Amino acid sequence: MCGIAGYIGPTRLSAQRLEACQALMGRRGPDAFGQVHRVTSDGRQLHLLHSRLAILDLDPRANQPFETEGGLLSYNGEIYNYLELRDALEQDGDGPIGSGDTPVLAHLLARDGAAALERCEGMFAFAWLASDGTLLLGRDRFGEKPLYLLRAAGGGLFFGSEAKFLFALAGGQPPVNLRQVRRYLVNGYKSLYKSGETFFEGLSELPAGHVATVGRDGRLDSRPFWRPTFGAEESGMSYEEAVAGARDRLVRSVELRLRADVPVAFCLSGGIDSNALIGAAKRELGYEVHGFTIVNSDTRYEEREMVEAAVREHGLRHTPIPLETDGFLTNLRDLVRQHDAPVYTITYYAQWRLMAAVAEAGYKVSVSGTGADEIFSGYFDHHNAYLAAMAAEDPQHHAEALEDWRAQVAPIVRNPFLQDPDYFVRRPYARDHIYLDAERFADFLIQPFYEPFAEISFTETLLRNRMANELFAESVPVILHEDDLNAMYFSVENRSPFLDGALFDWCRSIPTRHLVRNGRAKAVLRDAARGLAPDALLDNPRKVGFNAPILDYLDVTDPGVRDELLADSPVFEVVRRDRIAALIEQADLPNSQSKFLFNFVNAKLFLEEFAA
Repeated sequence: MCGIAGYIGPTRLSAQRLEACQALMGRRGPDAFGQVHRVTSDGRQLHLLHSRLAILDLDPRANQPFETEGGLLSYNGEIYNYLELRDALEQDGDGPIGSGDTPVLAHLLARDGAAALERCEGMFAFAWLASDGTLLLGRDRFGEKPLYLLRAAGGGLFFGSEAKFLFALAGGQPPVNLRQVRRYLVNGYKSLYKSGETFFEGLSELPAGHVATVGRDGRLDSRPFWRPTFGAEESGMSYEEAVAGARDRLVRSVELRLRADVPVAFCLSGGIDSNALIGAAKRELGYEVHGFTIVNSDTRYEEREMVEAAVREHGLRHTPIPLETDGFLTNLRDLVRQHDAPVYTITYYAQWRLMAAVAEAGYKVSVSGTGADEIFSGYFDHHNAYLAAMAAEDPQHHAEALEDWRAQVAPIVRNPFLQDPDYFVRRPYARDHIYLDAERFADFLIQPFYEPFAEISFTETLLRNRMANELFAESVPVILHEDDLNAMYFSVENRSPFLDGALFDWCRSIPTRHLVRNGRAKAVLRDAARGLAPDALLDNPRKVGFNAPILDYLDVTDPGVRDELLADSPVFEVVRRDRIAALIEQADLPNSQSKFLFNFVNAKLFLEEFAA
């Protein structure tokens, strides 16, 4: 895990801009810094900068930019299967390669170009200058590692791991994108990766699973090196085969992601995802796990009983981190500066504090359960989509599943649309439950904003299509963005074993009928983790996940807090002050309004930092 930044174009950058960028890169890589300047064969100026967080091969020989006879590499991330790839290269006569994953990736790119990435299991964003002067940019399958892009005058291009790096190299920040601010306020975090826009005009990201070559005019020839495909379910696969295959691949994924020359910490909750990973590491692989948990006092989200059961049964070293509310607005402003954007959900304010504890304990790597809900089916609307699928496929099974839903899901689901088990049976294209109360929130804005929900068509199966959209366009891109920036604030690398190519390929082949069982979503994962995680936790139908209402952090009855929220600010050129004043007068806020208030506070801090 590292930080990368660079420029290619007609102009050599000044030392002052390079130094300004380097000064910002230390959190992503405090262990070494390097930069290289080249003039390409067609006369363009290339700058590559790299800050290193040493995880694999701690020797300075692995510092970057890394040069071989075949080219020059500046790279952020990990190639987890580098040992297997190195052995294959050496058997092909390309050795000796050296240790660590950096020389392996460089040799693969030199030999095979972008085609080499199909063989790489990892998370990465890189810039590769080939020996013929071609600059290749690339990003991993799921977009775990960021790669921002910004066009420069005269046909140049800036690129890097964080927006602030590009702005430093460019000598200034582009204007704030108020459309994205309004989109965030009205439609929430699930809308943020649908348009291709960011919170700054002209700033974009290289799409996940893509590579791009940079032309003389600064334009990118971007193309996918990997396309997720759906609809190839193995209809004859038994439930037992689905479970066994998922378990084998999950354990292998965890094994790969434990490869490090520094200790690895685990994020621990009372849910299935983190406990499946910890169980695989502890019980299958013999790793001495240290788990870190944010302790929530809100009874709607509190997981203490399940966490304590997990710690006891796993025999873990465990660090609980109490939920802290002091200094909320000050801390949130710091986090907005780090993200170069509003914080997308309140969960990631709390997760930031968890990453602080991981770093304070001396860890440089953390493991989290991102992606499990999306590849195994873990959200409440998945139940409704499953019922619709079974109604069309197997009426008898639908009747049984409906009874299970009434017993297990109906008592705990809060979204008013999802309380109807026939929601998707009657209206398969209904998505009212996602942009909940959007019309109400649009009324808070001075300038009208309306953007209907839209989704990508990956497959005809409703449940599978929802899962794919959440994985590639809605939930997971948001989570990965927040995971990366929160961890990097403390120079910690975050790894996500559920985002594994082999595991994903297996899960998309599992018949839809196996995804929910006895009224419990993530049925295959629950049974794949049987014997790895406590039964009480695996059999718990309640989906919690970390959350907290904003009023747990923000005492709006305090006159000082009220004054700060309503003080003059650029946000009130976007949002009606009187509507915010009325909102914070309420003694209690429903969940959607609590989320809106959090978004307002973040938009306010963001605009004060970047638009004032």
